[in-house]
Amino acid sequence: MENSASWKIQREANSSVKNKNIEIQEESRTSSGNEKQNKQLVNDIDTKLKMLKFIVPNECCIYKVPFHLRKWNEEAYTPHVISIGPYHHNKEKFRITEKHKVIYFKHFMERTGRNLKDLVCTIRKMEDRIQCCYVETVQLKSDDFVEMIMFDAIFILELFLKCKLKEWATDDPMNVENWLYAMVMHELLLLENQVPFFVIEELFRLLPSSLNSLSLIQLTFDFFNHFNIHEKAPNVQIRHFTDLLRFFELPNEKELPVRHPEMIFPKYSATQLREAGVKFEVVSSNRILGLNFNKGVLKIPLLDFEDNMEARVRNIMALEQCDPRTPIYFTDFFLILDCLINTSTDVDLLSDKGIVVNSLGDNNVVTSVINNLNRGIFRGDMNKNYCDLCKNLNAFYEERWHRWKALLRHQYFSSPWRSASTIAAIILLVLTLIQTILSIIK
Repeated sequence: MENSASWKIQREANSSVKNKNIEIQEESRTSSGNEKQNKQLVNDIDTKLKMLKFIVPNECCIYKVPFHLRKWNEEAYTPHVISIGPYHHNKEKFRITEKHKVIYFKHFMERTGRNLKDLVCTIRKMEDRIQCCYVETVQLKSDDFVEMIMFDAIFILELFLKCKLKEWATDDPMNVENWLYAMVMHELLLLENQVPFFVIEELFRLLPSSLNSLSLIQLTFDFFNHFNIHEKAPNVQIRHFTDLLRFFELPNEKELPVRHPEMIFPKYSATQLREAGVKFEVVSSNRILGLNFNKGVLKIPLLDFEDNMEARVRNIMALEQCDPRTPIYFTDFFLILDCLINTSTDVDLLSDKGIVVNSLGDNNVVTSVINNLNRGIFRGDMNKNYCDLCKNLNAFYEERWHRWKALLRHQYFSSPWRSASTIAAIILLVLTLIQTILSIIK
């Protein structure tokens, strides 16, 4: 009996020791596992912190269009024939133009007399600065990144030179196929399809002395002269081609109006304003700051609605939304235009006045384009001149006489039939009145 009890106590003691050893082993393994896991997490976070040294706020200028803007028109921000920079790199649909970049690269080497090592070194020394220009981390190895930037920037510069000097090969598709040239020109302006302009400037310095008379800025202006390009300071500093397009829509920086925290927009459409007596005229300058209201006349810059117009506008607006250094002067204009155009009748009115040139065919399409441009747009302040303009427009309509005039036109003269009926009723009323007066006199 005692032996049985003693054996039982011994077994429980051994079991307790065994369980304790197991617990110690498990705790050791858990501790070791946690330590390993923590070490990995620390390394991951440390890598992210080290990446911050590559983010230089003053250099960041090439953005991915955020989803809340992109979702309204994906196509407007997406290249289809040529990829420039890392955001759309290495996609199958660009295979043909990627081969064409190699051809242009060879032509550039022959033009400059530079060897491959010189060109690689030229880009390599700028690699960190170039990477800083892209807001999203570039998922490419160093060599792949340098190669991509080199081929893209040289393609652009060589294209500019061929266009200026008329040095087209007979089988060059950029010369033979007009649609491709037009598409490339358009897609070089997309915000996600950019290389920093300073890269092209650095390559331009490699040109032989025989081309010293050329100016890179002038080459750029000449290439994009189909778009709203006009004479400005020759020493202009641009970051990329989307920035260039916005630059030419605005006056020089010193001439820009101040920004105002108060935001006032037109309460009434173009048709309503016309009924109140507002006259519409197209201004000779097609820059957006030509918008002006004075003495009952609203002057609006020419608006040419063609196939790629919406994409260009959207990309400039996206740049103004993404870049905190870029005030939304361009966006202001289209916010106001959205208020003026609510229906195709408003487009009809502006077309009749020569303000809208509609190459899209249907005025309903133009209305839809304008009314969708401002979706997802953040507004924090406003061009002070535009603020005053909208305030004056609203006040003009709300003057008692102008409001009554608008009501009369809307109720009694809104169509030829209604106008005829109103005039007939007035004539009948006058004749009845005359007859009544004559009857009283008799």
